[in-house]
Amino acid sequence: MIKLKEVEAPKPEEGLIPVMLSDVTMQNRKARLLESMQKDGFDAVVVYADLEHGSNFEYLCGFLPRFEEALLILHANGKAFMVLGNENLNKAGKARIEAVPIHMPHFSLPNQPMQTEKSVAQILASCELEDAEKIGLIGWKNFTSHVEDNHLLFDLPYFLVEALKTVCGKAQFTNAAYLLIGENGVRTTNNANEFAHYEYGAALAGNCILKTMDRLKVGKTEMEMAETLAADGQRHSVVTIMATGARFEKANLYPGNKQIQCGDKISITTGFKGGLQSRAGYAVECAEQLPEKEQDYLKAVAIPYFQAVKTWLETIKIGINGNDLYEAVETVLPKEEYGWTLNPGHLCADEEWMSSPIYPQSEETLQSGMLFQIDIIPSVNGYGGVSCESGILLADEQLRKAIAKEYPAVWERIVKRRAYMQEVLGIRIQEDVLPTSMATAYLRPYLLKKEMALASV
Repeated sequence: MIKLKEVEAPKPEEGLIPVMLSDVTMQNRKARLLESMQKDGFDAVVVYADLEHGSNFEYLCGFLPRFEEALLILHANGKAFMVLGNENLNKAGKARIEAVPIHMPHFSLPNQPMQTEKSVAQILASCELEDAEKIGLIGWKNFTSHVEDNHLLFDLPYFLVEALKTVCGKAQFTNAAYLLIGENGVRTTNNANEFAHYEYGAALAGNCILKTMDRLKVGKTEMEMAETLAADGQRHSVVTIMATGARFEKANLYPGNKQIQCGDKISITTGFKGGLQSRAGYAVECAEQLPEKEQDYLKAVAIPYFQAVKTWLETIKIGINGNDLYEAVETVLPKEEYGWTLNPGHLCADEEWMSSPIYPQSEETLQSGMLFQIDIIPSVNGYGGVSCESGILLADEQLRKAIAKEYPAVWERIVKRRAYMQEVLGIRIQEDVLPTSMATAYLRPYLLKKEMALASV
């Protein structure tokens, strides 16, 4: 049974320190991609990046091109070229991959100097692609349409695709994002160093959500509340949400000066590299403070949702396929009745949503090293939403031992999180499930009743 009960709230975690990706990890990333390229017969891949869609580039190069665009051209023999704009050209020497820098001012901001006598095609011709027979174009999407040839859908700017086809007249082009984020893609699993790197951001998001929920009070503005949704100067992986009452009024996405009123619907979201935290509920202390037609919110929405989260966490394990997890959620929270439409869970890393192996008829096997978000979004007519989106890592014995040995402070946090989830929230997770924050699965549907949360009894 799921009940709203008095529980000890998780405390924000102290001593969080960013963990750098090691040189060994970065070399391994390149080697794994080269192996996959060679297996599928690619002579080269062209990886595109901008600030919002740069994670595949960052995975190999170690940085985003900030406000510009960029390309990484990686040949099957390991030689790399980095094509950069005016203000990122100096980053080539600081990148985590050895690459020949190529200046393309077309990637710079509008009206910046374009002092070049070369066209886009002529610049790209210096990247030694003219003899390539099979080239993979990698933007950020692994398309999965059932009515189109997904290998021929390219999410790179037209001017680049056109120039590449001019330079590489005999090459076959294909969307190769699957090498990175598709089934068995090299980015879909993490080693101990990568997990420690991402755990910092996931735990930071957990701290932010816990602090913000504790500060929630009638009369405070969205902006006042949003102050604790940022931390340590870290870049968000998602638009920050702190909304009271109706969301997206006049198309506004951001916290404003609206004051929290008793009975308001509340939405809170923040995220960094490695994980997001989202909460939705009401600014009330009890059912009687809800609008009359919504006073059965716990029974109608919140408890069924939490049962689905519990089921998700108790079902997920190494070795099952994505369909098994999808069906487990569908069984306890039928989408036709509860209105959820997206994948009930997805992979994350530098970006908030990388891809997802969880979908109907999915035969993708869940593997050790996969970093997941629990992402079930019910939409029941007449009621506000509910959410405790948060994250876990799947880790086999070998990976768990490596984390414990190499990052003892991280492992100590994991042990405390697992104990809290099982002993306080009553969620019996498998040994290979490692929560990425103390906030994982912690849900207060009545956000003003701060000592009460949903738990299994």
